[in-house]
Amino acid sequence: MPTISRFYGISIRMFFNEKHSPHFHAAHGEHKALVEVATGAVSAGYLPERQLRLVRKWSQQHQRELLQN
Repeated sequence: MPTISRFYGISIRMFFNEKHSPHFHAAHGEHKALVEVATGAVSAGYLPERQLRLVRKWSQQHQRELLQN
């Protein structure tokens, strides 16, 4: 799974041929979450609130690129 971004100790990864709704994987330390591109909702896993806020803000700023991927 390619890493498409890293910031504040958070890694964002994305598979390009998954059959689920558009989402990406975010990891920080031992925490991992599957995050929906359209809503920022966590559909699996867990991220601490502070890191989740950063991931959601990043996702909003890069939504067009995420949907293209």
